[in-house]
Amino acid sequence: MKQVHFMLLKLPVEVAKPAYMDKSASLQELGYKDNNDLRETIYDFLRTIRDPEKPSTLEDLKVVYEEGIFIKEPTEDNVPVLRVEFNPTVPHCSLATLIGLCIRIKIQRSLHHPAKLDIYIKKGAHTTEDEINKQINDKERIAAAMENPNLRNLVESCIADEE
Repeated sequence: MKQVHFMLLKLPVEVAKPAYMDKSASLQELGYKDNNDLRETIYDFLRTIRDPEKPSTLEDLKVVYEEGIFIKEPTEDNVPVLRVEFNPTVPHCSLATLIGLCIRIKIQRSLHHPAKLDIYIKKGAHTTEDEINKQINDKERIAAAMENPNLRNLVESCIADEE
């Protein structure tokens, strides 16, 4: 019986990368008509976040509002820059940091493309806004917060989509 040997060649295969994986993709390539379309999309993600204390959404309480979402100039890599401003219900709101964390996590999980997020309390709306703004825009603090099981569960319950 004669033996036959085969040699398999591994040729490189080029697979098209979806636009959402390409950091230099334009808004149109990411599926948005324009900046306003992206703004409306972000607002749709945020409007359903539930307040940690009250049986209302952040939209109902006017904590988040479409006019508080700003699409800034993209980064050098053409990554969209999103600034989201929110307005706590009272100037001494003890849950403002948690609300900011919920906003950040909801956007990060809902967008299917890279984006630079800046989350801020509306100027003059909170007694410790500078400190809170620093916390909710610090990657290490966000990661540490989400490692805390109690805090993570609270965030998950606030951002969970309605069934």
